[in-house]
Amino acid sequence: MDIVAATLALCSATALGLALVLTQLALRELSPLRGACISVPTTTVAFILLAPLTVDFAAWNTTSAATFALAGLLFPAAVTLLTFEANRRIGPNLTGALGNLTPLFAVLLAVALLGEAPQAGQLAGMAVILAGVLVLVVRPQLSLGVQLLPALALPLAAALIRGLVQPVVKLGLEGWPNPFAATLFGYLVSAAVVLSAGSIVEGRGLMGVHLRGWQLFSVVGLCNGLAMLLMYAALARGPVIVVAPLVACYPLATLAFGRIVLGPGGFTARVALGVAVTVVGVGLLLRA
Repeated sequence: MDIVAATLALCSATALGLALVLTQLALRELSPLRGACISVPTTTVAFILLAPLTVDFAAWNTTSAATFALAGLLFPAAVTLLTFEANRRIGPNLTGALGNLTPLFAVLLAVALLGEAPQAGQLAGMAVILAGVLVLVVRPQLSLGVQLLPALALPLAAALIRGLVQPVVKLGLEGWPNPFAATLFGYLVSAAVVLSAGSIVEGRGLMGVHLRGWQLFSVVGLCNGLAMLLMYAALARGPVIVVAPLVACYPLATLAFGRIVLGPGGFTARVALGVAVTVVGVGLLLRA
């Protein structure tokens, strides 16, 4: 196993977990859509400023650039909107825990596109992850809520998109192995997507001044951008079937940062068990 790739993936998970927790604070100030219209463009500007130092345009590969841009239509744009709304409805712990399904989708597409066939132990890990998710969501008190399924569908959709994007970007990195380029092109397209959606829905009130909201969502955006960059850097060095499970460890960071920033509220024994089981599944995937 590439130790550098593993370290990058775990650092990505840490940044992603912190972003989820800070999002909970930011959503007290602004709506998910307005927040996305701040966080994604802010990070895009940061990567544009860094581009002269980080992107080797002499190694330009048109196919790879198009692949990165195509991925940007969904990630981080759609994932950001889905995660923000899920965070608002069900909180960072459950949102993060359901995100542990990402490796399942990533590995399935890696098999189809990259030939990274999972071993029996990795399949067992996927089964354990599914069991952990069931522990999280199958609760009598939740089954009574008519809005439960739509709320749970949000982080599940985000996990699906994130899982599908990883093998696609991995293909692009084979032609242009520059994680900064992959992140830059993805964010350029995503910024255009979220700003277009915001303009249509919010109109002139989209970018109204709200200092605390701008500050919080800017930090959230930078955390998400760092997480994406680190994940792409890990994918440039290691296989999807290793990187995806490691990045999926971010619920641990969510829980840790959540207790520091938000306090212990919402952290029930069932949530702890569900997260623990899903993380065990990630461990099985990694060891296989």
